[in-house]
Amino acid sequence: MVDNHWIKTTCAFCGVGCGIEARVKNNKVIVRGDKQHPANFGRLCSKGMALGETVIEQGRLLQPQIEGQTTHWDTALTTIADTFQNIIDEYGPEAIAFYLSGQLLTEDYYVANKLMKGFIGSPNIDTNSRLCMSSSVAGHKRAFGSDTVPGCYEDLEKAELIIITGSNLAWCHPVLYQRISAAKQLNNTLKVVLIDPRRTFTTQIADLHLAIQPGTDVLLFNGLLHYLEKVNKLNYEFINNHTEGFTAALHVATTETIDHEQLATILGVSPHVLTQFYQWFAEIDNVVTLYSQGINQSSCGTDKVNSIINCHLATGKIGKPGCGPFSLTGQPNAMGGREVGGMANTLAAHLEFNNPHHHELLSQFWQTQRLVKQPGLKAIELFDAIATGKIKAVWIMATNPVVSLPNTKLVETALQACPFVVVSDCMMETDTNQYANIRLPAASWGEKSGTVTNSERRISRQRSLKKPSGEAKPDWWIITEVAKKMGFNQAFNFKNEVEIFKEYAQLTAYKNNGSRDLDLSAFKHLTDDEYNNLAPIQWPVTFSNQLTPNQLTKNKRFFDDGQFYTPSKKAQFIAVQFKPPASKVNTNFPFILNTGRIRDQWHTMTRTSLAPRLSTHIPEPFINIHPVDAYKQQIINFELARITSSQGTVIARACISEEVKPGQVFMPIHWTHVLSSNGQIGKLINSHVDPLSGQPESKFTPVTLSPWNYQCEAIIITKQNIQVEEKFEYWVKQNIKNGYLYRVASQQSVKKMLNFLLTQLNTLQSCSRLEFYDSSAQQHRYSFIQNQQLQACFFIVPRLNQNDFTWLNEILTTNIHVHIQQSLLSGNAIDQSAQGKIICACKQVGDKTICNAINKHHLETVKAVGSVTQAGSVCGSCIPEIETLLATSSHSQSL
Repeated sequence: MVDNHWIKTTCAFCGVGCGIEARVKNNKVIVRGDKQHPANFGRLCSKGMALGETVIEQGRLLQPQIEGQTTHWDTALTTIADTFQNIIDEYGPEAIAFYLSGQLLTEDYYVANKLMKGFIGSPNIDTNSRLCMSSSVAGHKRAFGSDTVPGCYEDLEKAELIIITGSNLAWCHPVLYQRISAAKQLNNTLKVVLIDPRRTFTTQIADLHLAIQPGTDVLLFNGLLHYLEKVNKLNYEFINNHTEGFTAALHVATTETIDHEQLATILGVSPHVLTQFYQWFAEIDNVVTLYSQGINQSSCGTDKVNSIINCHLATGKIGKPGCGPFSLTGQPNAMGGREVGGMANTLAAHLEFNNPHHHELLSQFWQTQRLVKQPGLKAIELFDAIATGKIKAVWIMATNPVVSLPNTKLVETALQACPFVVVSDCMMETDTNQYANIRLPAASWGEKSGTVTNSERRISRQRSLKKPSGEAKPDWWIITEVAKKMGFNQAFNFKNEVEIFKEYAQLTAYKNNGSRDLDLSAFKHLTDDEYNNLAPIQWPVTFSNQLTPNQLTKNKRFFDDGQFYTPSKKAQFIAVQFKPPASKVNTNFPFILNTGRIRDQWHTMTRTSLAPRLSTHIPEPFINIHPVDAYKQQIINFELARITSSQGTVIARACISEEVKPGQVFMPIHWTHVLSSNGQIGKLINSHVDPLSGQPESKFTPVTLSPWNYQCEAIIITKQNIQVEEKFEYWVKQNIKNGYLYRVASQQSVKKMLNFLLTQLNTLQSCSRLEFYDSSAQQHRYSFIQNQQLQACFFIVPRLNQNDFTWLNEILTTNIHVHIQQSLLSGNAIDQSAQGKIICACKQVGDKTICNAINKHHLETVKAVGSVTQAGSVCGSCIPEIETLLATSSHSQSL
């Protein structure tokens, strides 16, 4: 039985849209998976499990600020409205821009888009969703006539073949990975194909892994289309009755991929593996293709999407249970932003610029004469326009473009030069906030209320758990107050988020009559109580009668009737031709840099870094390098390496691994200048974009590698911040329980580093000290203890190497008994606290602990490991890594 104090809400992280039950106890937010939510049925990943730990006041922006000075809400909002109006009067409405986020709720998105496109009259409103799924949007529109995701998560259980391409699903969408894993256990005939240049933990679920060359996806799927024709596996009944353009698409595919052996060579896979994949797709009836950023983030991402859709159309494997192309969105409400028109190249509610009737319809509905007639600037273009002075004011909401956009230097220059920058954010210190003229404190997850839509078109409620911190306000309220002060009172006189949602639902239904896919007509007259109690439901929701439980839980698929949203009602094959990535490797930049997420962090870490356990798995920026390349470049494992592109340079920890092929490297996207000195991946990535979608090519950047020469490194633990930023060339800051852990490295001498740290910690001179130094080995260890509690410590060494420092993560919460004193003096844990790299974030279990348990108790399954160590027993995100340790231990025992 569910406790009445548990509130049903939705996770704030990826686009899976997991249901959560949460409550506040002793002023702390506690979360658990919602077993009734159709997206996750109670499963949560490590980030979702730790979500409650991020709802804290640490680091929050609590009051409005103008030029760094605290002010009143009315003053801040009036200043924004007046400045916007003055800029419009002098330069025109297109001198104003909004840059939004998939972290916003649908209601926030709706009023922001309405204000900009409908009343300010500027089309220059875009979103960070441009960086993750805009190529999928463009591909859907070309093929289906609308941005429609055909299938639902239930298809993962009904499929006989699941293709995962461009996604490390085990880390980026762990709950979907677990659904597939569970489906495989129930159905031993289910096959999984992974298409990824890297060997990731997702490989463990795959029956076949195609480690294709980066950027060759169109060739792979064009080759599949050609193969289907060659073996007579095309569905001509579906092609002839429900599609157009097939002949042209097949002609291009056949021309490009006529020689199978040559195609395999170009793709970088064996002909046998390629043939096996093609045979499975041809022979198996129920096929789902899951694709994500590895497809979308490309200078030809839209073509990649259409090459996948072409194969599903050619076989009629769409619109049926267990079938279809399936775009996995990255953010919790990227889909909601697409729905309401929060992108520069769409109007609202799936109404489009290229349809005059849609423009007239929206003008009527919003009762405005100012509705823009042409698409605006997409994200990269938008910041280019800020840099050139075309845009005079930008309002950035719930996102951190200085980190997430490519070409960091240009973005910084643009914001520095922009006359008026407004930022709405829940956090005080971000890389972007430092450029804001006005900072507005926005309510965070757990404090705000509204709706989000996940990857399968399922609308779920995010519900508030507590009052907003400080003077924080919901984004929709902030936007509507500015609109009112600009004179648009009547159009923005919303009392709450319910009224906004109802207007949005009314717009989706307005003169629709089945002509548009997005239809929420059942919600046109929703009461406050019905909204507050709304259960998760997939759109379209077109019935007008009482919402029944059966209707709420029914899974909905599009195109089961073979009807699409094109003028002819037929799906369109797109003749896509292979184009290589926009950048080329050369002698100066011979390595291909790939980017992506890691398991326990989210975007730019403004929230996840607040949960100490989420930083224990991977605590600092790293780069995967193949052993052959590391040897040639004289890079040593776990030492620091310099990575340079034509745009800039970063420094990261070298992790030598055969997970990447020779000539390829991988780095994560998360680290910011707030948390590291040189880990911002955007410094390296250029601004090449897909010409249709405007999505940047973040998966293919030519770089060069070299060792970074430094004299010494240090681990520093403190209860207070210390000023490492200007002293050390390399530093990474990590939140731990009751304080901070810094990893620093310097080209200066050990003596200078020692003197600096002792000076920084001079306020602790009254503490008792443990000291160790070895001048010949250039090692120094200092600990400051008061009342058996550690106040600070640091270890200076020439190289940290792969020493286990996990035991330091909770040392500020521990009484300093004799064993810990000995550990602090030696620099190594000498008792049971030596558990190695953290594998299980939920239970904080390390690899040494797991391996010792496997060997001691002869464990053979993940369940057995969990029963002994608790690892893998909570969210399951670490299960692929536990399986690797089981396989490794089993292999070593058999030798």
